[in-house]
Amino acid sequence: MKKVILLAAFGALIGIASAQQIVGNSSYNQHEAFAPYFYTQNGNSYRSADGEPGPKYWQNSADYTIHVKLDTALKHIDGNVQINYTNNSPDNLPYVWLYVDQNIYREDSRAVATTDVSGGRYAAVKFTKGDELKSVSVTMNGKTIHPKFVVSDTRLQIILPEELKAKGGKLQINIDYGFTIPEKGSDRMGRLNTKNGWIYEIAQWYPRMCVYDDVEGWNTLPYLGAGEFYLEYGNIDYSITAPADLLIVGSGVLQNPDEVLTASQRKKLKDAAKSDATVNIHSLTDVQTGKDFVNKKELTWKFRCNNTRDVAWAASKAFIWDAVRIKMQSGKIILGQSVYPEEAATPDGWDSSAYYTKKSVELNSYWHDFPYPVATNVAGIVGGMEYPGIVFCSASAKAGADLWFVTLHEFGHNWFPMLVGSNERKYAWMDEGFNTFTNYLCSRILYNGAYNNEPDKYQIAKRFFKKDAEVPMTIPDVLLPYNLADEGYYKPAVGLLILRDVVLGHDRFDYAFKQYIKNWAYKHPTPDDFFRTMENASGEDLGWFWRGWFFHNWAIDQAVKDVRYEDNDPTKGALIHIENLGKMPLPVKLQIEEENGKVTNMQLPVEIWQRGPDWIFHVKTTSKIKQILLDPEKQYPDVNPENNVWPDKNKLKPAPADISSRSVIDTYIQNAGGRENLEKIKEASAIYEGDVQGQKISMKEYHKMPGKFLEMIELPALHMNILKILVNDEIDSIIQQGKAVTLDDKAKKGLKNLTQIFPELKIFENNKVTLMGMKTVNGQDAYVIKVTNPEGEEVTNYYDVKSGLKVASQSKSGLLSFADYQSVNDIKIPMQISMNNNGYIIKLKATDIKFNGNLSDDIFK
Repeated sequence: MKKVILLAAFGALIGIASAQQIVGNSSYNQHEAFAPYFYTQNGNSYRSADGEPGPKYWQNSADYTIHVKLDTALKHIDGNVQINYTNNSPDNLPYVWLYVDQNIYREDSRAVATTDVSGGRYAAVKFTKGDELKSVSVTMNGKTIHPKFVVSDTRLQIILPEELKAKGGKLQINIDYGFTIPEKGSDRMGRLNTKNGWIYEIAQWYPRMCVYDDVEGWNTLPYLGAGEFYLEYGNIDYSITAPADLLIVGSGVLQNPDEVLTASQRKKLKDAAKSDATVNIHSLTDVQTGKDFVNKKELTWKFRCNNTRDVAWAASKAFIWDAVRIKMQSGKIILGQSVYPEEAATPDGWDSSAYYTKKSVELNSYWHDFPYPVATNVAGIVGGMEYPGIVFCSASAKAGADLWFVTLHEFGHNWFPMLVGSNERKYAWMDEGFNTFTNYLCSRILYNGAYNNEPDKYQIAKRFFKKDAEVPMTIPDVLLPYNLADEGYYKPAVGLLILRDVVLGHDRFDYAFKQYIKNWAYKHPTPDDFFRTMENASGEDLGWFWRGWFFHNWAIDQAVKDVRYEDNDPTKGALIHIENLGKMPLPVKLQIEEENGKVTNMQLPVEIWQRGPDWIFHVKTTSKIKQILLDPEKQYPDVNPENNVWPDKNKLKPAPADISSRSVIDTYIQNAGGRENLEKIKEASAIYEGDVQGQKISMKEYHKMPGKFLEMIELPALHMNILKILVNDEIDSIIQQGKAVTLDDKAKKGLKNLTQIFPELKIFENNKVTLMGMKTVNGQDAYVIKVTNPEGEEVTNYYDVKSGLKVASQSKSGLLSFADYQSVNDIKIPMQISMNNNGYIIKLKATDIKFNGNLSDDIFK
């Protein structure tokens, strides 16, 4: 799911709250890094030592037959589910567990109790009655009874009249149920009101069997929101009865097209199945006129999805419908389709969605065929969520990188975890991380990498190894919200890139990764099964990598220490001394450039670090070395890339002799509007807005002199307050995703500095201000000014040499860039702010700037 991309985007902005400090220069310990006994259990007959399912591997199965009716007046679903459950385990089962996920929207749910007071992406905006269970019966050995059952939050336990026998015992469960469709369903389902009618995105919509496996028995972690799903495989037949003017799409294949589609729609679908160009099946005109529908009061749409862990569907009379042929790399052909409302039917909107669906599946089929016969993309209220064969993406996502990435990401989940059925509730990195990794590879290819969104590894290192970072091997509901993006998505994905691009190479990695998918398709792997498969299929002991990357927060810091020549003669060769200063060992890639133009590229294996943190090696040189560059392709998130270069060429250029820190600041003040004008400003308000993957971002700042400041960063559509900083005469506070951050005296004093509207006016009063030199910023020379406050905190500002205006500011919270200065009340203000969130760029544009607008003191309470 796309659930934390936005949170990741703001990770740097909330750095002041999380007190980011890089865990670098750690004491490297080769005995810890290369310790034996990585695996805590030996292989067995269920799960083999080489990572494959063992000869006695088993898993239970669940086939479903579901009939429901959609009441569009009451926004309610009523129906029945019949579950045919087979116990293939070696254990007799006296009871069974099911999930009733709609109970997350009950006011008394655990999810509500564990939601921050500020709300959040998974918070229930309005409460419902949850799953309304009207009748529960079981049939065993030809007898049907109404058993005792217990509902515990999002779990349903059914006490069986007798034990369900091991190795093939069968049970039929019948449940009559209903629920009110929430408008905002934890960004996984819900309703969107459009000009042509409601869009219903329906998921977690029927009681589903919990997994009983050989690892933990019953897996019954409650559904709290962040943790996703772990489900059994089976065949699912389902039908939806609804008003006839609704178009319905769902997981699997429509079984009765002759009954629910017009002749025109059926013909166009056949054409689309043969076309690499998008074919419009149901047009905007059809939507507006209401003519291209079967002329009945209501219809029953019947779908079937085989060998699946779940199904979902969507319905609306507002749907425009496109379809296209998808030809996978194996040669197999399936249908791709996209449905979206009029509001999204623009050249910069969802007109491209069918094509993006096609390319997402075709590129990802390098690893394995798409597991379902139809791939459907639905535009609606959900920002991004995946289900077998169908995905929900934001209707406001724009064509280009936004719509491409969310489409690619959600369809990528059809490999992880729809095909490879890992336990998302516990191991987010096994679906989100793997999927993000394949997203990066696909985006390297599409349009020659035009939409490639791989992070800058050097920048993202600041997040991966910050002081309060957690580790990927953490249950999603346990992770701090602002760490979920890194530990669930980005760090695992970057780790796999390192394995593929450096440690193993493409051929060995790809073979092993494909073997993992093949071994565990439609099965339930554990982390150890993945680790073992990758090691055995690649022929590489990777315990050192799994230990440091997934179980620990071991930082990467490789460095060139010095260079000596044999007999002081460069023609006889050089001895290069490198160090591993971080705790994480990795192979060393380096580029050696000599003064005569000769360039040597080398890769040293990880084993050079097995006997300590220092390594000296000989290189044949023919002249003096001009430069040594470690990690020349920037493939590692190295916490200190400056020591990757020998000699250090990252030094700043000296400023002209007649330039001082005071002259730079005076020029800025003059060119920004003049000291007299700036000092007249006692109140200021600014609103900046942006868009990331279809989600609106808002940043608001309010100043009132003296001593009052408020900043809020919000995701309005998700009702999320990412960050709130408040400073007034009595309060200094930071609320980070609903949680108050403990501030010491030093932090509180630092917050007081935020109350200045134009800090440069008093920059010399209490701070140490140093002109460091000059540096190129955005292609232009800029003066570099370091400001150190009395608490020892540093901020580095960059002032354009030509305009004199501030173009960037670097602090521990990240890098801010300023552009498009315009006059507001004769004062130059940047209309664009770019936030470099340790490798990810967020761009915001000013929508409202006001000075001296009589701000109420109530704002600052």
